[in-house]
Amino acid sequence: MMGTSQSSGGPGAGVPMVPSWVDSPPPEAPSGDPPAEGDEAPGPPAAPPPPAPLAPDRRFLGVSRSLGEYAKTGDTRAMRRGFGHYARSGYGGARTAARRMGGTASTAGALGGALASLAAGQAATPGSPLDPALLAGRSADEIMDAVVEAVRPVDGTQDAEASRAAIRDALSELLTRFPDADLLKLVPEQREFAIERFTAHDVFRRFDLDVGQKIREKAPSATTALSRLKQARDYVKETVAASFRKLRDAGRALTAGRISEVVRDALRETFEVFEGYAE
Repeated sequence: MMGTSQSSGGPGAGVPMVPSWVDSPPPEAPSGDPPAEGDEAPGPPAAPPPPAPLAPDRRFLGVSRSLGEYAKTGDTRAMRRGFGHYARSGYGGARTAARRMGGTASTAGALGGALASLAAGQAATPGSPLDPALLAGRSADEIMDAVVEAVRPVDGTQDAEASRAAIRDALSELLTRFPDADLLKLVPEQREFAIERFTAHDVFRRFDLDVGQKIREKAPSATTALSRLKQARDYVKETVAASFRKLRDAGRALTAGRISEVVRDALRETFEVFEGYAE
């Protein structure tokens, strides 16, 4: 559906809500941008996070009920309740839900660094497939494929598959919003849009993998299911965009070296909004 892998019935009980590998993300890719005024040097390594809570039995029961109602009726209040239960009972609250999406923040940092390096006319790393000299004259599709491979290589996990698709979705949407954009020379505004949209698409794809099947099962037709899922995706995009705006208004811009940190905060803001609809 909509370019994502098949949804499951959701993670089972008794497993950590945050896989161990999520808490050990790769470092943010270097950016081609100079540090913005006010940026600080990285501090000492953060302390290891506490063990993730174990998922309780029937953790997605409330989500399933709300999404089943939404699938049948199209009631957006039921959809929002579904997202609320997804954050609160499915992942134990906004903080743990955002922590579960730590890979999204890390990949967003790598994406921002790669796009900035391209714009600066340099490869992100020696031997990178994103060497501008190798990409000169290539089609937009070929450049997007190179970005996906460089930023999120295949590793056999659902998260990697979802993130790879989310990167492509974000870049495709970027070219729709900015028809004259050159993927090899994106300006800061365009790169920020790509990071924001990647974050939204990745959150939705995790949601779809976890619980999207309930919408498919309960909708009166396949066409209706697609429409309901698109509406849910648009809701995620709107909520994520509002979270980034709130941070930007507070002076938390997507500056070089701070992308992953800002995205983590935007994810927490987003899941706090979701959780507020749980009843």
